[in-house]
Amino acid sequence: MTEPKDKSRYMLVDGNALIHRGYHAMPHLATRGGEMTGAVYGFTLILLRAIADIKPTHIAVTFDLAAPTFRHLQYEGYKAQRVKADQELYDQIPRVKEVVRALNIPIFEKEGFEADDLLGTLSADVCKRCHGECEVFIVTGDLDTLQLVDDCVKVYTLKQGLTETVIYDEAAVVNRYGLRPDQMLDYRALKGDPSDNIPGVRGIGEKTAVELIQKYGTLDKLYRAVKAKKNPEDIKPRVLELLRKDEAGARQSFELSTIKRDVPVDVHLPKYEFSQENFKAAFKLFQELEFKSLISKLPKVYGATAKAEEFAVAGNPNLPHKLIGKQKYVLVKSEAELKKIVKDLKKQPELSLDTESDSLNPIRAKLVGIALCCSEGSAYYVPRDLAVRSAELKAMLSGETKLVGHNLKYDLEVLENAGFEPKNLYFDTMIASYLLNPGTRQHNLPALAFTELGYHMQPIEELIGKGKKQITMDQVDEEKVARYSCEDVDMTYRLRSLYGPELKKANLEKIFFDIEMPLVEVLADMERWGIELDVKLLASLAAETEKEISKLEKEVHKLTDEPELNINSPLQLKKVLFDKLGLQSPDNKKTKTGLSTAASELEKMVGQHPVIEKLLQYRELSKLQNTYLLAMPKLVDPEDGRLHTSFNQTVTATGRLSSSDPNLQNIPVRGTGLGSQIRKGFVAAKGFTLLSLDYSQIELRIVAHLAQDQKMLEVFKRGEDIHTQTAMEIFGVPKEGVTKDMRRDAKTINFGILYGLSSFGLSSRIGQVSRAEAKEFIDRYFAAYPRINDYIENIKKVVHEQGFVTNELGRVRRFPEIHARQWAIRAAAERAAINFPIQSLAADVIKVAMIDIYKEIKKSGNSEIRMLLQVHDELVFEVKTEKLEHWAKKIIPMMENAIKLSVPVKVEAKAGENWGEMEGLN
Repeated sequence: MTEPKDKSRYMLVDGNALIHRGYHAMPHLATRGGEMTGAVYGFTLILLRAIADIKPTHIAVTFDLAAPTFRHLQYEGYKAQRVKADQELYDQIPRVKEVVRALNIPIFEKEGFEADDLLGTLSADVCKRCHGECEVFIVTGDLDTLQLVDDCVKVYTLKQGLTETVIYDEAAVVNRYGLRPDQMLDYRALKGDPSDNIPGVRGIGEKTAVELIQKYGTLDKLYRAVKAKKNPEDIKPRVLELLRKDEAGARQSFELSTIKRDVPVDVHLPKYEFSQENFKAAFKLFQELEFKSLISKLPKVYGATAKAEEFAVAGNPNLPHKLIGKQKYVLVKSEAELKKIVKDLKKQPELSLDTESDSLNPIRAKLVGIALCCSEGSAYYVPRDLAVRSAELKAMLSGETKLVGHNLKYDLEVLENAGFEPKNLYFDTMIASYLLNPGTRQHNLPALAFTELGYHMQPIEELIGKGKKQITMDQVDEEKVARYSCEDVDMTYRLRSLYGPELKKANLEKIFFDIEMPLVEVLADMERWGIELDVKLLASLAAETEKEISKLEKEVHKLTDEPELNINSPLQLKKVLFDKLGLQSPDNKKTKTGLSTAASELEKMVGQHPVIEKLLQYRELSKLQNTYLLAMPKLVDPEDGRLHTSFNQTVTATGRLSSSDPNLQNIPVRGTGLGSQIRKGFVAAKGFTLLSLDYSQIELRIVAHLAQDQKMLEVFKRGEDIHTQTAMEIFGVPKEGVTKDMRRDAKTINFGILYGLSSFGLSSRIGQVSRAEAKEFIDRYFAAYPRINDYIENIKKVVHEQGFVTNELGRVRRFPEIHARQWAIRAAAERAAINFPIQSLAADVIKVAMIDIYKEIKKSGNSEIRMLLQVHDELVFEVKTEKLEHWAKKIIPMMENAIKLSVPVKVEAKAGENWGEMEGLN
């Protein structure tokens, strides 16, 4: 940007355009209480980003009003074809205006005019008063305002997503369109604008419009040539005819497209100020909207227009002190001081702790220091060297004191690495937050401190940096680490005080204290053991898979007759599949670039062309190659040669565990495919055998138990196969008449019903079946198992009335979206609500079993057996080979009786030297 003589820099914002961009980028974003905030967040993110980039001295935001404008009066069809936006978008506009007012930015609206007209009027007035010597930036989400660009006005707009931006000055407009900004109106008059239903000259497209304006300069000059006695030789006869036939359309389109610069409105725009009170108002509103990630942008944005101390955040702690009270954080410097502190802390029944380490990998992380807290605002930081030498500290952490933390599993593993033996893991605030709000993944400490306590914590990047220049915590000044760690443990202590009563009020104490908290130690132990990998086998599989991927790529090229096709390019693939081959996908979801080529869409097209099957195979093999075969060997710990996956308690909304680095849940189930081959790479240590214990049809047993459907209950009590029984009911055949295909389809129906599968969904999953036939299958299913339908309808009723559902043990999930105006969102909420009591109880069954089994294993000292993996409904153990039968017989009853159901629970046992090749145990 060249420096103007007038240092003033005006930022004029097209509010509605930014709202639309924000909403479509994140349409389902909501607060914990269920308020939809995607449009508000997107708008605010763009606004703050623009302010940071432009650094304006004056700001204004313009909005459309709901009333018709003068353009609607001029042309009845104006915007008539535009699809009305979702009501959820319009509902958020008042909130957007709250944000604007909280940021102390003036709002401009005028009935009968659009936001663009106000932008035109404001920019014209500003440039006139500063004699073109200042700078005006119009911030928008579209390109309609390019006609306003001149040596005073520029357009700052979004190029892609919410963060990639571009600034259009006169040169940039010419570079993009080959036209000057003042010619954009003439161009638009010819081309029209389908989004606003501005017709233009019918038959004239973008390319022709540009060529005509480049040649003739303006619309008037073009029509003078068109009307001349001698036909212009450089205009094709067909184009000439179109221009003559539709001059009225061109003239009207010119008028409709012209942005007004003389709207009767008070154009006074005061210099932008952002005071302490404004900051507090913005902070409070952002807290209410749960915009934690945007708070840190406020000081950066406004630091130039206010005193720095007015906007201090953690790292410059004036503001946190004002918001949350005084903080006394102490760096412990001597053994004598530590002894005295420990003596005082031991008198307290609970102690909040937090560890700092040099790595996010808990298996190899080295302790840097420990923070301790037992009262709000007061905390102590003990550096590693002092901590590991303190027998008193070790005794306290392994004694009766109840330990409180945030992500205690990590702290436990780091402390164990340093020689500590923490015992009484009592309260994890991350897990408490998750139980109270399982539908969100914002359970990290800074997010909770912000939303629950109104406190903005110091970003870790202020200590260790980021990117290539990032350092580890052991390289940071000790005083800075102490303050950071004490703040962590202080916020954790405060959250514990908050969440304890909330868990009791929500009847979640039993789940929390009897299941989730005991599970922390179990998962830490499993992570520490890890599992051995056959790296050579995986390397061999990777080489074979690469050949198969290359072969499939060539087959796709041959089938499409496109030897240069980049299969990994959705854009290229879309053109070949839909444009060249003319394939069609029912109900295909459109993306920004057209029809989707996602695997879910390609699956609907199976059978239309041989290339679809090849593409799906290519996608599947590429995914497994990159996610497992190539990635897993890199994750193997060099010291023990084992893979240490991380088990996550606070991710899934159903209570199921998940895993990461790698995600074991996504390895395909056993069979003859690559998934089975990958599982062969998970092997037992020498002298041990892998034991797999897998719950048989646990979800269906649970649904029979919950619905109390007599026929389904009897099937399980008799030990018969539920899929065979369902096939008999649906296809009307005796048991001996059930084929493999019938049983497979029945299995799809059995599980599909639990996920709210529709007749359309069912017809697409079980092959050559019409929607009418699929509906008939579903009707027969409910006729056979009527109480299942009663269960489903009751859950729907409950979730609509209460907004939440619980499982049999009290685990809860809220569904604020059940009251959304969009049918699709409500339907998705209903399906999730139907499934939640089933999935979550299945999760609790295996969690209780894991806790019971772990207690039994501890008695043996881990010398004979180790629990290694939990995947879906399966547990994998590493057992001394000679003790295999002993432990299988001991564990199976524990799993089958973890939680009593009104049907028998069955566990299938298999064993082998690797996870992919196992044989059943008698």
